[in-house]
Amino acid sequence: MSTLSDRLAALRTAMVQQDLAAWIINGTDPHSSEYVADRWTTREWISGFSGSAGSVIITADEALLFTDSRYFIQAEAELKESGFTLMKLHTPGYPDMVQYLNTTFSSGARVGIAKETLTISERDRYAKSLAASITLVPSEDLIDAIWRDRPLVPSTAVLEMAAELTGFSAEAKLAQVRAELAKKGASVTIISSLDDIAWLTNLRASDVVYNPVFYAYLIVGETQAWLCSNLSRYSEEIRSSLAEHFVLVPYEEVAEVIAKEISAEERVYLDFDRTTLVVEEALKSDNLVSGRDITTDLKAKKNPTELEGMRRAHLLDGVALVNFLAKLDTKAGSYTEIEISELLLAERKRNKEFLGESFHPISGFNANGALPHYRATEEHNSTVTGDGLLVLDTGGHYESGMTDVTRTILFGEATVQQKQDYTLVLKGNLALASARFPEGTFGYQLDVLARQFLWDAGLAFFHGTGHGIGFRLNVHEGPQSISPRAITVALEEGMIVSDEPGLYREGEHGIRIENIIVVQPDVTTDFGRFLSFEVLTICPFERTLIEKDLLSETEIAMVDAYHSWVYDELHELVDEAALPYLAAATAPL
Repeated sequence: MSTLSDRLAALRTAMVQQDLAAWIINGTDPHSSEYVADRWTTREWISGFSGSAGSVIITADEALLFTDSRYFIQAEAELKESGFTLMKLHTPGYPDMVQYLNTTFSSGARVGIAKETLTISERDRYAKSLAASITLVPSEDLIDAIWRDRPLVPSTAVLEMAAELTGFSAEAKLAQVRAELAKKGASVTIISSLDDIAWLTNLRASDVVYNPVFYAYLIVGETQAWLCSNLSRYSEEIRSSLAEHFVLVPYEEVAEVIAKEISAEERVYLDFDRTTLVVEEALKSDNLVSGRDITTDLKAKKNPTELEGMRRAHLLDGVALVNFLAKLDTKAGSYTEIEISELLLAERKRNKEFLGESFHPISGFNANGALPHYRATEEHNSTVTGDGLLVLDTGGHYESGMTDVTRTILFGEATVQQKQDYTLVLKGNLALASARFPEGTFGYQLDVLARQFLWDAGLAFFHGTGHGIGFRLNVHEGPQSISPRAITVALEEGMIVSDEPGLYREGEHGIRIENIIVVQPDVTTDFGRFLSFEVLTICPFERTLIEKDLLSETEIAMVDAYHSWVYDELHELVDEAALPYLAAATAPL
């Protein structure tokens, strides 16, 4: 197997052959996915960095990884002896990618990037921000020629979810998309987003680890729809069912279908943020309408059937969590970080409706817990024993829905600072969960609710507070979010988001408390319609870390009400041996 230095040398040789001064790897796939199949793990293949966000620039004498603060510590460790330099995004003294390119290269420089992963929006941003003397060159992927054993496009078998679970059939969802398409004055749309395609077709697969999606493109016209995906993945039964509403076409023929079926006169609706140049180049029409995928907004607002399924998934997950916590010896036990996440997985597997984990578990003890996206490995797998805090962020796919939950677990005895830190994070979690807000409110307008108590103490966390959650789909879903970024997407009834403030003291400990919440109608007054949140997660907080004196009477009542609800929901479902733990963990403050 080639070394990282061999790969860099081979890439640089290919760059010389193509007269390229630099090569960009944006770390995604032809569908702009956050998490990708092995075939498109090119960023990790060339650099050794395994994080889920970051871009690479290779020049004749430099190799640079650009990533954000979530991954600084991880990147520094993984890039050692790789030949790469870490470029810390949004950090004084470090340029961003465009700034680096503009200050490094002079007239005539050609910068290459794989056109199969370059979206229309990204191409346009480079065109506006790169110096006029620098030419962006979208091309075939140079990695293809040097990655000798590069994995193929995956083609796992799909399964079809019944409308009893999804709320709407694929036919009904197609009708919704066509109705919205007509409102936009377009006759056809091309969908590249994998979770959008899975949602519309009611199909699930396992092409990407933890994400139940499959590689495909979907073209929806006024009367016909083409599903472009590897044909071997369909059983005869599913093929027959799909044939009623879709023309099934091989994945690699998407450009041919676009060129053949979409005329030059048609008005085409595209999400420029998710559509790559491969799709754009196949179009005869230049009458393009840009906007967010119609399916993205439709799937973000969960229908009543989906919501009931999500509630059931969280109930089943709550049973597993409590059975796990009841068995955990936090006073005299000794575990590894991986062992703990595997113990929880074993509890989830006891339920016949459990399908698998919804993301790679984060199990970080003490200093490791201060890394928000820490991943324990066989080489870096700390022992959990003695005094300390464990950040355990996990989730599960169930037949009816998906979960994502973080609990900070105390082992041994807590320090005064740990209790204060935990309670400040808890106060932020409660403040967001209990918010009432007018219809039309954006997530960033609520974000400060989760941070205010930390700020008052001169503390902060630097990741978002809440991300969208898919229905038996991807753990990260848009377009809604709760973060400081001014994303102008209003929170609407049926949208599900996480509520996960945290605090991370580098080299000491981390704390994160995550519940999943869904937007629900609240009251209507003379001032308009108001919304609030329903909490879906059913699992006790770490009661022994709560500093009651830091809570108001209202907050104490909120914790007690939540714990009373947790007890009522779970006490008849958990193991009998778990009842003493459940009763103690949910006792009134």
